[in-house]
Amino acid sequence: MKFNRLGNSDLQVSDICLGTMTWGIQNTQQDADEQIAYALDKGVNFLDTAEMYPVPPNVDTYGDTERIIGNWISRNEAKRSDIVLMTKIAGSGLKYIRNAGPITADAIANALTYSLERLKTDYIDVYQLHWPNRVTPHFGKHWPDGADPTKTSREKELDGMRDILLGIKRALDEGKIRHWGLSDDTPWGIHAFLTLCKELDMPLPVSIQNEFSLLHAKDWPYLIEMCELENIAYLPWSPLATGMLSGKYQDGARPEGSRWTLAQRMGLFRDKAPAQAATAEYMKIAENVGITPSQLALAWCKQVPGVTSTIIGATTVPQLKENIDAFDISLSKETLDDIHGVLRQYPLGF
Repeated sequence: MKFNRLGNSDLQVSDICLGTMTWGIQNTQQDADEQIAYALDKGVNFLDTAEMYPVPPNVDTYGDTERIIGNWISRNEAKRSDIVLMTKIAGSGLKYIRNAGPITADAIANALTYSLERLKTDYIDVYQLHWPNRVTPHFGKHWPDGADPTKTSREKELDGMRDILLGIKRALDEGKIRHWGLSDDTPWGIHAFLTLCKELDMPLPVSIQNEFSLLHAKDWPYLIEMCELENIAYLPWSPLATGMLSGKYQDGARPEGSRWTLAQRMGLFRDKAPAQAATAEYMKIAENVGITPSQLALAWCKQVPGVTSTIIGATTVPQLKENIDAFDISLSKETLDDIHGVLRQYPLGF
């Protein structure tokens, strides 16, 4: 397993980050225990979750993923220091989470108290803002059909960011979090937080996790360049495009128990002809190389310059094994050229 420094922090994290958002709906406590055990055995030391999980989010399961991880931690206290644990505070929009309110200093204090309680730990290694308060092009809502930046009040947003940073600073000073990071944000969001951190003389963000895959490569190279040059770890989530790049949803297929059979799913825009066509081409490349389509997509993601660690998830241990094995694969220049030819033909995710 290869390890990389997490941005400007002193943390060394594995090439692979184990995602957990299916734990609590598609996966049981026993499933989660088995996945953690397998991942740790393979050298993975990086774990990502969120107060909102599992997905699809709903009031009945809110916080259950953190509880599942907390149950594991309570039975494996000696291993807590061996893992780098990330979680996230939910932004506005969900009525059952702080009355759908925005992220503020007070919201951070409240959310962090309950996350620590559910996770059964005294500290979070990296505490992240799940999505910005402003209306931004995240979660598949991208230009030109997404947010309208002309309707954003710059000063109002900056004032809100200052308040957020004061809450982050308080949590850092209290030792409840070791570092902090962003999620589902834009170059302007990163730039604004960097500027305000210097203004407030406080630690900079160490990471950002954004959606990134062969069907959603909008951050490459521009946002990723910014992260690399500002020493912010770039952490792709959904590198298999909610499973589509595995090929299992081709031609309208809906395997029993898969995410796309759930009442609510992310990435509806992918279930269109161009995404299907691009996936078919990637499947052909994978077959020619002698690996699975999932492994092609993950190996490519790993080799994108500027990617620090890739967040993967699975509903079964065999899926997890397949995905982890992808990180031992090095794609040749010829294969990368073939992949990028498809990527240029189908520039999805905008």
